[in-house]
Amino acid sequence: MTTRRELLTAAALLAPLSLTFKTARAAAEQKSPKMADFLFVQNARGIAYAEGKLTLNGINPVTVMFSDRPERIAGHMPTARFVPFWSEGKDSFLKDPPNATLSFLEDETLADAVVELQDPVLSGEDLSYRVKVLEGAIPAQAGLASLFIDIIGMPLTPLSFAGVRRRAWRRAVWR
Repeated sequence: MTTRRELLTAAALLAPLSLTFKTARAAAEQKSPKMADFLFVQNARGIAYAEGKLTLNGINPVTVMFSDRPERIAGHMPTARFVPFWSEGKDSFLKDPPNATLSFLEDETLADAVVELQDPVLSGEDLSYRVKVLEGAIPAQAGLASLFIDIIGMPLTPLSFAGVRRRAWRRAVWR
């Protein structure tokens, strides 16, 4: 039969061990940074499309970026800083091109198409991509447009925002 003294002795011996595990877990959580997955949005006054080349005419000089989870973060960056994502980093967009939904105004009707983006070229107020159309159709010319560039990261979802691939790099880190 266990006495009260034995129970108290066992509890006293196990308490430091419990604190050690809690401290180790807290230290591990502090060392591993939280990650955020971002979508990017580029707005333009119009688009032109021919032979697999999409040009965003009158591109906004800032690309908007935002995340939903684990925390809501919003910001922007110069569009000129966004373009190097295609060639910088171990897993650049050059190796794994992102998908995007192009939303545009055609004859005062809102339409969209899902594309895979490649080879961006920023020239003055125009940003061009070589695109592969995955869903929908892009007209030769259209009015106001927004390009919603796929989630970068999001390893827990089976499908990407645009509906095709997932990303697991280019994440923001905050502490």
